[in-house]
Amino acid sequence: MDMSKPRIGILRWEGGKVPEGLMQLERMTGNSTNPASYPFPVKMVEVKGATTETVIIHPSREVLSRMIEIVKEMEKEGICAVTTSCGFNAVFQKELAEAVNIPVFTSSILQVPFVQTIIGKNHSVGIITANKGSLTREHMRACNITDESNLYVVGLEDCREWRKIFDEPDEPFDMEAVSAEILGAIAKGFEEHPDTAFIVLECTDLPPYAKQIRERFHVPVLDVNTMIGYMAYAIGQMKMYD
Repeated sequence: MDMSKPRIGILRWEGGKVPEGLMQLERMTGNSTNPASYPFPVKMVEVKGATTETVIIHPSREVLSRMIEIVKEMEKEGICAVTTSCGFNAVFQKELAEAVNIPVFTSSILQVPFVQTIIGKNHSVGIITANKGSLTREHMRACNITDESNLYVVGLEDCREWRKIFDEPDEPFDMEAVSAEILGAIAKGFEEHPDTAFIVLECTDLPPYAKQIRERFHVPVLDVNTMIGYMAYAIGQMKMYD
């Protein structure tokens, strides 16, 4: 296999439709849409019409159809697996995966059943998301997360600086304030759920903060990049030994 060619594809939102605050997050190493986040090449393709409105607020069947077409083209080009740049695409997981012949993993919450299995039901999994109200039971079911799972969801929608994404999309972030808000929201989750044994970052803009979260709360953290990492290992794009 030619290791210099992309083998993993990333479906991302349409260019010019991303709020300024999210653009600041996208420039951080670790963000799913920053090529510097990966020790191997990836192929990123914008999905026309994919925006906050059509993916998070009102999931669009038209956008889903475009995603299926793009993944089929990627497959012809030699892409071996495809993910997305927004975890709320979980709502499309089953239909995307069943429409193509290569693995599609839309959201880091696909890792929740795995985590719950390895920590047992006596410990909880904290899912951190951009907007708790938008992460519905439908998203969970599409990723095989059952009502029996011991999990809780922490949303950032009430964080003052983070809310600019929704209320003032053209305004830049105070990045130090964003960092403090993320850690503060997670700390509250730990206070309410002291049995927390794992954190899963649903939002693909949060991986740059994974190291801080691990160091402060002393629990393992999974995100979209851990998922991309073991898929890269599975298809031979990345290796641990010769």
